[in-house]
Amino acid sequence: MTETNRIEYKRELSDGLEKEVIAFLNYREGGIIYIGIDKEGNTYGLADADGDQLKIKDRLKNNIRPSALGLFDIVSEERDGKNILKIIVASGPEKPYYLKKYGMSEKGCFIRLGSAAEPMPQKMIDELFAKRTRNSISKIKAGRQDLGFGQLKIYYEESGYTLGKAFAKNLELLTEDGAFNYAGYLLADKNNTSIKVAKYSGITRTDLIESNEYGHECLVKATKQVIDKIAVENRTTTKITSKERQQANLWHPIALREAIINAFVHNDYTNEITPKFEIFTDRIEITSAGGLPEGLSKQEFFEGFSVPRNKELMRIFKDLELVEQLGSGIPRILEHYGKESFSFSDNFLRMTFIAKEVADESTIREDGQKGGVTGGATGGAIDAIDILTKRQKEVLKLIATNTTITYTEIAEALGINESPVGKHINALKTKGFIKRHGGTQGYWEINLEKNQ
Repeated sequence: MTETNRIEYKRELSDGLEKEVIAFLNYREGGIIYIGIDKEGNTYGLADADGDQLKIKDRLKNNIRPSALGLFDIVSEERDGKNILKIIVASGPEKPYYLKKYGMSEKGCFIRLGSAAEPMPQKMIDELFAKRTRNSISKIKAGRQDLGFGQLKIYYEESGYTLGKAFAKNLELLTEDGAFNYAGYLLADKNNTSIKVAKYSGITRTDLIESNEYGHECLVKATKQVIDKIAVENRTTTKITSKERQQANLWHPIALREAIINAFVHNDYTNEITPKFEIFTDRIEITSAGGLPEGLSKQEFFEGFSVPRNKELMRIFKDLELVEQLGSGIPRILEHYGKESFSFSDNFLRMTFIAKEVADESTIREDGQKGGVTGGATGGAIDAIDILTKRQKEVLKLIATNTTITYTEIAEALGINESPVGKHINALKTKGFIKRHGGTQGYWEINLEKNQ
């Protein structure tokens, strides 16, 4: 393994780290820095990887301008039995980036040339500065300043963080003059952001049968609501053959979740246009505003090169573990859907996921007889039960459409951890709605009648 235009090795954490990061921020493809590997690709490891990780985050936060927060990701890895660190650096939208102490000069700006970080010529510095993106959600002042962030604070607390008094500044929710910016507005408890999820009875937009509106609240909460809604629509279907019963979701749950989050995080909100989600009988269409980020080709997009359109949102979604790491979303979608699922225009990006073909959506009991209930048949009955919470109803619907569904499959479908799934299932058992037959190879028996 050798260094390339996108890969840099460092045997240990050294003083030149910021220089390498800046070079990748200014490079149109970004790059990856490995700490604990020498120039020849030999693994030396790090004695205190956790400590080094904290030092790196602090140095990149304080020594680079414009702010690089949301543009880098630090991942601990093990190679050859030794601990190393992998720093993923995205191409920044506010070039040129520079060392804070040297300013926007040839001594402070660097660019990746081949496998080295070289000083940036003054002419290039001037040209990049002239083209710097200024019309971003961090630069736009929010139309209202009486913003509260109770919901955002709760999400951070659930993830093990506590937001202090200076959270708005630390999360870059303020303009340079100290007012709340549009990123802050999107994440506030109350705003005028409307997110639509539409459902149609066929393959065209002629017959709208359901229109759900989310938003007007913290964008994180709206994202979770859309994920939950579409997870419920992503019912399990059953195809019965002469030898076996084959069960599968209409759409792959992980790819679908990644696509939803991608639409929220990378949407161009500067024109106050929000992502749109449409469910047809044969497909789901997810449309977000904004085409490819400037300087990013389709090939680079598909290869996972990251140019975050909204680095403030990216950082917060990463803090809350909605996003795993920079550049991971599109490759995870491509594991299950082809490049033809993506269509680009100057102003929009649309992802279209075709539903899996199903020969027979009826369920089959363990005794081999067709029957039981389908998701459509039980949906209305379950919704009418008052003693169940919304989430318990969603779990029950999933079990109704797939009586052999596992805890893991339920968690993936709903976008939650397995621990709360267990709590919901225990509640359904206690209330008499479900009963388990057999162990891990068994099935669920559903009883709705005595609970009506």
